Amino acid sequence: MASFDEELKADPEDVQKNKVLAIISYLGCLFFVPLIAAKDSQFARFHANQGLTLFLLWIVLWAIDMALVFSGIPMAGIITTVVRLCVLVLMILGIVNAAGGKMKPLPLIGGIKLLK
Repeated sequence: MASFDEELKADPEDVQKNKVLAIISYLGCLFFVPLIAAKDSQFARFHANQGLTLFLLWIVLWAIDMALVFSGIPMAGIITTVVRLCVLVLMILGIVNAAGGKMKPLPLIGGIKLLK
């Protein structure tokens, strides 16, 4: 499990060949595209894993969001807006890392490995 400060080393050829697929990994349910198109790429799989984790986090937070909204909690709108912004920031960080050819784990969720 990699820590947030730890950057894994990627093969430069792999990075150049699969950079666009790694970026696509962070666009919602499109995390599966690199798994199909570049199944042997360590770089693409790393970012697909982070994209999948981020997507699952988004779904869980959406469910919590709906529960808060329907519960009538007065601050629910503010709370859910802040949480959505945090997920958006993680998505942007992932895209920036992928575009920069880095395999750097995202804060909070980067250590979760769902794909082998």
